[in-house]
Amino acid sequence: MLTTTTRPRRLAAVCAALAAALAATLAAAPAGHAQSAPQPRDDSFYEPPSPLPSGAPGDVIRSRPTTAVAVADRAKAWQVMYRSTDALGQPMAVVGTVLVPNGVDPATAPVVSFAAGTHGPAFRCRVSYMSQIGAFYEQPAVNDMLAQGWVVLMTDYEGYRPQPKTTYVTGRSEGHAVIDMVRAAQRMPEVRVGASSKVMFRGYSQGGGASLWAAELAPQYAPELNLIGVVAGGVPADLVQVTLFLEGKFGFGFLLYALSGLDNAYPELDLEKYLNDTGRAAVAEMAAGDCTLELLVKYQGKRLNEFMTTSPVLTEAWLARVQENKLGGAAIGVPVLQYHGIDDNIVAYRQAKQLSADYCAKGVALTWKELPKDHIAMVFHGNKDALAFMKDRVAGAPAAPTCA
Repeated sequence: MLTTTTRPRRLAAVCAALAAALAATLAAAPAGHAQSAPQPRDDSFYEPPSPLPSGAPGDVIRSRPTTAVAVADRAKAWQVMYRSTDALGQPMAVVGTVLVPNGVDPATAPVVSFAAGTHGPAFRCRVSYMSQIGAFYEQPAVNDMLAQGWVVLMTDYEGYRPQPKTTYVTGRSEGHAVIDMVRAAQRMPEVRVGASSKVMFRGYSQGGGASLWAAELAPQYAPELNLIGVVAGGVPADLVQVTLFLEGKFGFGFLLYALSGLDNAYPELDLEKYLNDTGRAAVAEMAAGDCTLELLVKYQGKRLNEFMTTSPVLTEAWLARVQENKLGGAAIGVPVLQYHGIDDNIVAYRQAKQLSADYCAKGVALTWKELPKDHIAMVFHGNKDALAFMKDRVAGAPAAPTCA
Protein backbone atom coordinates (compact mmCIF):
# COMPACT_ATOMS: atom_id res chain seq x y z
CA MET A 1 0.00 0.00 0.00
CA LEU A 2 1.22 3.49 -0.73
CA THR A 3 2.21 5.49 2.34
CA THR A 4 1.23 9.10 2.87
CA THR A 5 4.76 10.01 1.79
CA THR A 6 4.86 7.96 -1.38
CA ARG A 7 1.34 8.80 -2.61
CA PRO A 8 2.12 12.43 -3.50
CA ARG A 9 5.30 11.31 -5.25
CA ARG A 10 3.46 8.67 -7.26
CA LEU A 11 0.65 11.04 -8.12
CA ALA A 12 3.13 13.71 -9.17
CA ALA A 13 4.83 11.16 -11.44
CA VAL A 14 1.51 10.19 -13.00
CA CYS A 15 0.51 13.80 -13.56
CA ALA A 16 3.92 14.51 -15.08
CA ALA A 17 3.64 11.51 -17.43
CA LEU A 18 0.16 12.46 -18.61
CA ALA A 19 1.14 16.10 -18.96
CA ALA A 20 4.22 15.17 -21.00
CA ALA A 21 2.12 13.04 -23.33
CA LEU A 22 -0.40 15.83 -23.85
CA ALA A 23 2.36 18.39 -24.36
CA ALA A 24 3.99 16.23 -27.02
CA THR A 25 0.62 15.75 -28.72
CA LEU A 26 -0.14 19.46 -28.73
CA ALA A 27 3.37 20.38 -29.85
CA ALA A 28 2.96 18.11 -32.87
CA ALA A 29 -0.38 19.65 -33.82
CA PRO A 30 -0.50 22.02 -36.80
CA ALA A 31 -0.84 25.67 -35.83
CA GLY A 32 -4.27 27.20 -35.91
CA HIS A 33 -6.32 24.12 -35.11
CA ALA A 34 -6.43 24.15 -31.30
CA GLN A 35 -9.52 26.33 -31.09
CA SER A 36 -11.45 24.75 -33.96
CA ALA A 37 -13.37 22.10 -32.01
CA PRO A 38 -16.81 22.82 -30.58
CA GLN A 39 -17.37 22.87 -26.84
CA PRO A 40 -17.68 19.38 -25.34
CA ARG A 41 -21.17 19.67 -23.88
CA ASP A 42 -24.58 19.58 -25.52
CA ASP A 43 -23.44 18.19 -28.86
CA SER A 44 -26.59 16.70 -30.37
CA PHE A 45 -24.56 14.51 -32.74
CA TYR A 46 -23.96 12.15 -29.79
CA GLU A 47 -27.61 11.80 -28.81
CA PRO A 48 -28.87 8.47 -30.21
CA PRO A 49 -32.15 8.64 -32.12
CA SER A 50 -35.08 7.06 -30.28
CA PRO A 51 -36.06 4.57 -31.43
CA LEU A 52 -32.91 3.47 -33.19
CA PRO A 53 -33.33 3.01 -36.92
CA SER A 54 -33.63 -0.59 -38.01
CA GLY A 55 -30.48 -2.25 -39.25
CA ALA A 56 -27.57 -4.51 -38.40
CA PRO A 57 -24.50 -4.14 -36.17
CA GLY A 58 -22.07 -1.76 -37.83
CA ASP A 59 -24.69 0.12 -39.82
CA VAL A 60 -24.01 3.87 -39.97
CA ILE A 61 -26.59 6.10 -38.27
CA ARG A 62 -24.84 9.40 -39.02
CA SER A 63 -21.37 10.74 -39.75
CA ARG A 64 -19.56 14.05 -40.12
CA PRO A 65 -16.06 15.23 -41.05
CA THR A 66 -13.98 16.45 -38.13
CA THR A 67 -10.43 17.57 -37.36
CA ALA A 68 -8.11 15.45 -35.24
CA VAL A 69 -5.74 18.22 -34.18
CA ALA A 70 -2.55 16.22 -33.68
CA VAL A 71 -2.71 14.68 -37.17
CA ALA A 72 -4.67 17.32 -39.08
CA ASP A 73 -1.87 17.68 -41.65
CA ARG A 74 -1.45 13.92 -42.04
CA ALA A 75 -4.88 12.32 -42.02
CA LYS A 76 -8.51 12.91 -42.81
CA ALA A 77 -10.91 12.40 -39.90
CA TRP A 78 -14.58 11.62 -39.43
CA GLN A 79 -16.85 10.97 -36.50
CA VAL A 80 -19.46 8.28 -36.98
CA MET A 81 -22.43 7.01 -34.97
CA TYR A 82 -23.07 3.35 -35.66
CA ARG A 83 -25.20 0.47 -34.46
CA SER A 84 -23.68 -2.08 -32.12
CA THR A 85 -24.77 -4.56 -29.44
CA ASP A 86 -24.76 -4.04 -25.69
CA ALA A 87 -23.91 -6.58 -22.99
CA LEU A 88 -27.52 -7.81 -22.89
CA GLY A 89 -27.59 -8.44 -26.64
CA GLN A 90 -29.71 -5.40 -27.41
CA PRO A 91 -28.96 -2.84 -30.15
CA MET A 92 -27.20 0.35 -29.12
CA ALA A 93 -25.66 3.39 -30.78
CA VAL A 94 -21.96 4.17 -30.39
CA VAL A 95 -19.81 7.03 -31.68
CA GLY A 96 -16.26 6.63 -32.91
CA THR A 97 -13.51 8.29 -34.94
CA VAL A 98 -12.12 7.23 -38.32
CA LEU A 99 -8.60 8.37 -39.31
CA VAL A 100 -7.34 7.79 -42.87
CA PRO A 101 -3.72 8.80 -43.61
CA ASN A 102 -3.33 11.19 -46.53
CA GLY A 103 -2.52 9.44 -49.80
CA VAL A 104 -3.77 6.06 -48.54
CA ASP A 105 -6.54 4.09 -50.25
CA PRO A 106 -8.78 2.88 -47.40
CA ALA A 107 -10.13 0.13 -49.64
CA THR A 108 -6.79 -1.67 -49.53
CA ALA A 109 -4.99 -0.36 -46.43
CA PRO A 110 -4.63 -2.43 -43.23
CA VAL A 111 -7.06 -1.39 -40.51
CA VAL A 112 -6.57 -1.07 -36.75
CA SER A 113 -9.55 -0.86 -34.42
CA PHE A 114 -7.78 0.90 -31.56
CA ALA A 115 -9.50 0.52 -28.20
CA ALA A 116 -8.61 3.42 -25.91
CA GLY A 117 -7.66 3.14 -22.27
CA THR A 118 -9.64 4.70 -19.42
CA HIS A 119 -10.83 8.23 -20.16
CA GLY A 120 -13.48 8.63 -17.48
CA PRO A 121 -17.26 8.66 -17.14
CA ALA A 122 -18.05 12.28 -18.05
CA PHE A 123 -19.22 13.26 -21.53
CA ARG A 124 -16.26 15.62 -21.94
CA CYS A 125 -13.85 12.68 -21.56
CA ARG A 126 -14.93 10.81 -24.71
CA VAL A 127 -12.15 9.69 -27.03
CA SER A 128 -13.64 11.33 -30.12
CA TYR A 129 -13.52 14.72 -28.38
CA MET A 130 -10.05 14.23 -26.88
CA SER A 131 -8.75 13.31 -30.33
CA GLN A 132 -10.54 16.26 -31.87
CA ILE A 133 -8.89 18.84 -29.59
CA GLY A 134 -5.45 17.18 -29.40
CA ALA A 135 -5.73 15.90 -25.82
CA PHE A 136 -5.75 12.13 -26.46
CA TYR A 137 -3.05 10.69 -24.18
CA GLU A 138 -2.46 7.64 -26.42
CA GLN A 139 -1.76 9.81 -29.45
CA PRO A 140 1.86 8.58 -29.84
CA ALA A 141 0.56 5.07 -30.56
CA VAL A 142 -1.96 6.45 -33.06
CA ASN A 143 0.77 8.49 -34.78
CA ASP A 144 2.94 5.38 -35.17
CA MET A 145 0.12 3.44 -36.81
CA LEU A 146 -0.87 6.26 -39.16
CA ALA A 147 2.77 6.58 -40.21
CA GLN A 148 2.58 2.97 -41.41
CA GLY A 149 -0.27 3.90 -43.74
CA TRP A 150 -2.88 2.08 -41.65
CA VAL A 151 -6.45 3.27 -41.19
CA VAL A 152 -7.06 3.83 -37.46
CA LEU A 153 -10.52 3.49 -35.92
CA MET A 154 -11.31 4.50 -32.32
CA THR A 155 -14.58 3.72 -30.61
CA ASP A 156 -15.83 5.87 -27.71
CA TYR A 157 -17.53 2.77 -26.22
CA GLU A 158 -21.13 2.69 -25.04
CA GLY A 159 -22.86 5.53 -23.23
CA TYR A 160 -21.01 8.73 -24.14
CA ARG A 161 -23.78 11.26 -24.71
CA PRO A 162 -24.67 14.59 -23.10
CA GLN A 163 -26.22 12.70 -20.15
CA PRO A 164 -23.67 9.89 -20.03
CA LYS A 165 -24.22 6.30 -18.91
CA THR A 166 -20.93 4.63 -19.73
CA THR A 167 -20.48 0.90 -19.23
CA TYR A 168 -16.84 0.85 -18.15
CA VAL A 169 -15.07 -2.57 -18.08
CA THR A 170 -18.15 -4.35 -19.41
CA GLY A 171 -16.24 -6.56 -21.79
CA ARG A 172 -19.02 -7.80 -24.03
CA SER A 173 -20.27 -4.30 -24.78
CA GLU A 174 -16.74 -3.02 -25.37
CA GLY A 175 -15.81 -5.93 -27.62
CA HIS A 176 -18.86 -5.43 -29.81
CA ALA A 177 -18.11 -1.71 -30.10
CA VAL A 178 -14.52 -2.43 -31.21
CA ILE A 179 -15.70 -4.91 -33.84
CA ASP A 180 -18.58 -2.81 -35.16
CA MET A 181 -16.27 0.19 -35.54
CA VAL A 182 -14.65 -1.77 -38.39
CA ARG A 183 -17.99 -2.59 -39.97
CA ALA A 184 -19.04 1.05 -39.76
CA ALA A 185 -15.87 2.17 -41.56
CA GLN A 186 -16.58 -0.42 -44.24
CA ARG A 187 -20.07 1.02 -44.75
CA MET A 188 -19.30 4.77 -44.61
CA PRO A 189 -19.60 6.18 -48.16
CA GLU A 190 -16.83 8.70 -47.36
CA VAL A 191 -14.36 5.97 -46.38
CA ARG A 192 -15.27 2.48 -47.62
CA VAL A 193 -12.67 0.38 -45.84
CA GLY A 194 -12.23 -2.81 -47.84
CA ALA A 195 -14.35 -5.79 -46.90
CA SER A 196 -11.30 -8.06 -47.09
CA SER A 197 -8.76 -5.62 -45.63
CA LYS A 198 -6.39 -6.90 -42.97
CA VAL A 199 -7.79 -6.03 -39.53
CA MET A 200 -6.04 -5.78 -36.17
CA PHE A 201 -7.39 -5.02 -32.69
CA ARG A 202 -5.17 -3.10 -30.31
CA GLY A 203 -5.55 -1.51 -26.88
CA TYR A 204 -4.08 -0.91 -23.44
CA SER A 205 -5.71 -1.11 -19.99
CA GLN A 206 -9.46 -0.80 -20.57
CA GLY A 207 -8.55 -0.98 -24.25
CA GLY A 208 -6.49 -4.13 -23.77
CA GLY A 209 -9.51 -5.83 -22.27
CA ALA A 210 -11.76 -4.51 -25.02
CA SER A 211 -9.39 -5.74 -27.74
CA LEU A 212 -9.27 -9.25 -26.32
CA TRP A 213 -13.04 -9.29 -25.89
CA ALA A 214 -13.38 -8.29 -29.53
CA ALA A 215 -11.04 -11.13 -30.48
CA GLU A 216 -12.93 -13.70 -28.40
CA LEU A 217 -16.31 -12.58 -29.76
CA ALA A 218 -15.36 -12.08 -33.41
CA PRO A 219 -15.56 -15.71 -34.65
CA GLN A 220 -19.29 -15.85 -33.89
CA TYR A 221 -20.20 -12.16 -33.99
CA ALA A 222 -18.22 -11.04 -37.05
CA PRO A 223 -16.73 -14.07 -38.86
CA GLU A 224 -16.42 -12.04 -42.07
CA LEU A 225 -13.60 -9.87 -40.70
CA ASN A 226 -10.09 -10.64 -41.93
CA LEU A 227 -8.56 -10.47 -38.46
CA ILE A 228 -4.79 -11.04 -38.50
CA GLY A 229 -3.61 -10.10 -35.01
CA VAL A 230 -4.37 -8.64 -31.58
CA VAL A 231 -2.29 -6.47 -29.24
CA ALA A 232 -3.42 -6.09 -25.63
CA GLY A 233 -1.52 -4.49 -22.76
CA GLY A 234 -2.31 -3.92 -19.08
CA VAL A 235 -5.37 -6.17 -19.37
CA PRO A 236 -8.03 -6.23 -16.58
CA ALA A 237 -8.95 -9.86 -17.33
CA ASP A 238 -10.40 -10.94 -13.96
CA LEU A 239 -12.47 -8.14 -12.45
CA VAL A 240 -12.62 -9.79 -9.03
CA GLN A 241 -8.83 -9.79 -8.72
CA VAL A 242 -8.60 -6.28 -10.16
CA THR A 243 -11.18 -5.07 -7.62
CA LEU A 244 -9.39 -6.60 -4.65
CA PHE A 245 -6.13 -5.03 -5.81
CA LEU A 246 -7.62 -1.51 -6.01
CA GLU A 247 -9.35 -1.36 -2.63
CA GLY A 248 -7.64 1.34 -0.55
CA LYS A 249 -4.99 1.87 -3.20
CA PHE A 250 -3.77 4.49 -5.64
CA GLY A 251 -6.29 3.57 -8.36
CA PHE A 252 -9.42 3.27 -6.23
CA GLY A 253 -11.26 5.76 -8.45
CA PHE A 254 -11.18 3.19 -11.24
CA LEU A 255 -12.86 0.68 -8.92
CA LEU A 256 -15.71 3.02 -8.08
CA TYR A 257 -16.07 3.88 -11.77
CA ALA A 258 -16.13 0.17 -12.66
CA LEU A 259 -19.00 -0.47 -10.26
CA SER A 260 -20.94 2.37 -11.85
CA GLY A 261 -20.12 1.06 -15.33
CA LEU A 262 -21.35 -2.44 -14.59
CA ASP A 263 -24.48 -1.00 -13.01
CA ASN A 264 -25.19 0.98 -16.18
CA ALA A 265 -24.75 -2.19 -18.25
CA TYR A 266 -26.88 -4.41 -16.00
CA PRO A 267 -29.73 -2.43 -14.37
CA GLU A 268 -30.72 -5.30 -12.08
CA LEU A 269 -27.47 -4.80 -10.14
CA ASP A 270 -29.01 -1.67 -8.62
CA LEU A 271 -25.86 0.00 -7.28
CA GLU A 272 -28.02 2.76 -5.78
CA LYS A 273 -29.24 0.53 -2.95
CA TYR A 274 -25.66 -0.06 -1.75
CA LEU A 275 -24.54 3.59 -1.79
CA ASN A 276 -24.53 5.98 1.13
CA ASP A 277 -24.93 9.74 0.67
CA THR A 278 -21.20 10.13 -0.01
CA GLY A 279 -21.34 7.38 -2.60
CA ARG A 280 -24.36 8.81 -4.39
CA ALA A 281 -22.68 12.21 -4.55
CA ALA A 282 -19.43 10.70 -5.83
CA VAL A 283 -21.08 8.67 -8.61
CA ALA A 284 -23.07 11.71 -9.74
CA GLU A 285 -19.98 13.91 -9.63
CA MET A 286 -18.01 11.40 -11.67
CA ALA A 287 -20.60 11.33 -14.44
CA ALA A 288 -20.88 15.11 -14.42
CA GLY A 289 -17.23 15.96 -14.91
CA ASP A 290 -14.54 13.43 -13.97
CA CYS A 291 -11.92 12.15 -16.41
CA THR A 292 -8.84 9.98 -15.80
CA LEU A 293 -6.83 12.49 -13.81
CA GLU A 294 -9.76 13.33 -11.51
CA LEU A 295 -10.31 9.63 -10.85
CA LEU A 296 -6.71 9.35 -9.68
CA VAL A 297 -6.44 12.62 -7.77
CA LYS A 298 -9.77 12.64 -5.92
CA TYR A 299 -10.09 9.01 -4.89
CA GLN A 300 -6.58 7.67 -4.24
CA GLY A 301 -6.40 5.53 -1.11
CA LYS A 302 -10.19 5.43 -0.59
CA ARG A 303 -12.16 2.34 0.42
CA LEU A 304 -15.60 1.04 -0.50
CA ASN A 305 -16.92 1.43 3.04
CA GLU A 306 -16.55 5.18 2.66
CA PHE A 307 -19.11 5.14 -0.16
CA MET A 308 -21.32 2.13 0.61
CA THR A 309 -23.68 1.04 3.33
CA THR A 310 -22.87 -2.54 2.30
CA SER A 311 -20.54 -3.79 -0.43
CA PRO A 312 -22.03 -5.29 -3.60
CA VAL A 313 -18.75 -6.82 -4.75
CA LEU A 314 -19.24 -10.36 -3.46
CA THR A 315 -23.02 -10.64 -3.79
CA GLU A 316 -24.43 -13.38 -6.02
CA ALA A 317 -25.88 -11.01 -8.63
CA TRP A 318 -22.69 -8.99 -8.99
CA LEU A 319 -20.42 -12.03 -9.07
CA ALA A 320 -22.54 -13.58 -11.84
CA ARG A 321 -22.19 -10.50 -14.06
CA VAL A 322 -18.50 -10.16 -13.25
CA GLN A 323 -18.00 -13.80 -14.24
CA GLU A 324 -19.69 -13.10 -17.60
CA ASN A 325 -17.03 -10.45 -18.18
CA LYS A 326 -14.00 -12.57 -17.32
CA LEU A 327 -11.59 -13.03 -20.21
CA GLY A 328 -10.00 -16.32 -21.22
CA GLY A 329 -13.13 -18.36 -21.84
CA ALA A 330 -12.58 -18.72 -25.59
CA ALA A 331 -9.60 -19.35 -27.82
CA ILE A 332 -8.37 -16.67 -30.22
CA GLY A 333 -7.45 -17.93 -33.67
CA VAL A 334 -4.88 -15.27 -34.60
CA PRO A 335 -1.53 -14.31 -33.03
CA VAL A 336 -1.78 -12.25 -29.84
CA LEU A 337 0.75 -9.97 -28.15
CA GLN A 338 -0.08 -9.48 -24.45
CA TYR A 339 2.17 -7.24 -22.35
CA HIS A 340 2.13 -5.94 -18.78
CA GLY A 341 4.19 -3.97 -16.26
CA ILE A 342 5.61 -6.09 -13.47
CA ASP A 343 5.16 -3.11 -11.13
CA ASP A 344 1.64 -2.31 -12.31
CA ASN A 345 -0.06 -0.36 -9.52
CA ILE A 346 -3.56 -0.22 -11.06
CA VAL A 347 -4.27 -3.45 -12.97
CA ALA A 348 -2.98 -6.44 -11.02
CA TYR A 349 -0.05 -8.18 -12.74
CA ARG A 350 -0.82 -11.73 -11.59
CA GLN A 351 -4.31 -11.92 -13.04
CA ALA A 352 -2.95 -10.77 -16.41
CA LYS A 353 -0.16 -13.35 -16.26
CA GLN A 354 -2.80 -15.99 -15.49
CA LEU A 355 -4.76 -14.91 -18.57
CA SER A 356 -1.69 -15.51 -20.73
CA ALA A 357 -1.41 -19.02 -19.30
CA ASP A 358 -5.11 -19.65 -19.91
CA TYR A 359 -4.78 -18.61 -23.54
CA CYS A 360 -1.67 -20.74 -24.01
CA ALA A 361 -3.56 -23.74 -22.62
CA LYS A 362 -6.22 -23.14 -25.27
CA GLY A 363 -3.65 -23.18 -28.05
CA VAL A 364 -3.54 -19.43 -28.69
CA ALA A 365 -0.37 -18.25 -30.46
CA LEU A 366 0.43 -15.79 -27.67
CA THR A 367 3.56 -13.75 -27.15
CA TRP A 368 3.98 -12.48 -23.57
CA LYS A 369 6.09 -9.42 -22.77
CA GLU A 370 6.70 -7.82 -19.39
CA LEU A 371 8.76 -4.84 -18.24
CA PRO A 372 9.66 -3.49 -14.76
CA LYS A 373 7.29 -0.54 -15.15
CA ASP A 374 4.06 0.67 -13.54
CA HIS A 375 0.71 1.02 -15.26
CA ILE A 376 1.00 4.60 -16.50
CA ALA A 377 4.56 4.11 -17.76
CA MET A 378 3.49 1.10 -19.81
CA VAL A 379 1.02 3.25 -21.76
CA PHE A 380 4.10 4.46 -23.61
CA HIS A 381 6.74 1.78 -23.04
CA GLY A 382 4.65 -0.90 -24.74
CA ASN A 383 4.41 0.97 -28.05
CA LYS A 384 7.66 -0.29 -29.58
CA ASP A 385 6.85 -3.98 -29.14
CA ALA A 386 3.24 -3.42 -30.18
CA LEU A 387 4.19 -1.73 -33.44
CA ALA A 388 6.81 -4.35 -34.31
CA PHE A 389 4.32 -7.16 -33.69
CA MET A 390 1.69 -5.47 -35.87
CA LYS A 391 4.12 -4.81 -38.72
CA ASP A 392 5.01 -8.51 -38.72
CA ARG A 393 1.35 -9.48 -38.93
CA VAL A 394 0.76 -7.16 -41.88
CA ALA A 395 3.87 -8.52 -43.60
CA GLY A 396 2.70 -12.09 -43.08
CA ALA A 397 5.71 -13.05 -40.95
CA PRO A 398 5.28 -16.10 -38.72
CA ALA A 399 4.41 -15.37 -35.10
CA ALA A 400 6.83 -16.27 -32.28
CA PRO A 401 4.66 -17.45 -29.37
CA THR A 402 6.22 -17.70 -25.93
CA CYS A 403 3.86 -20.43 -24.70
CA ALA A 404 5.82 -23.34 -23.26
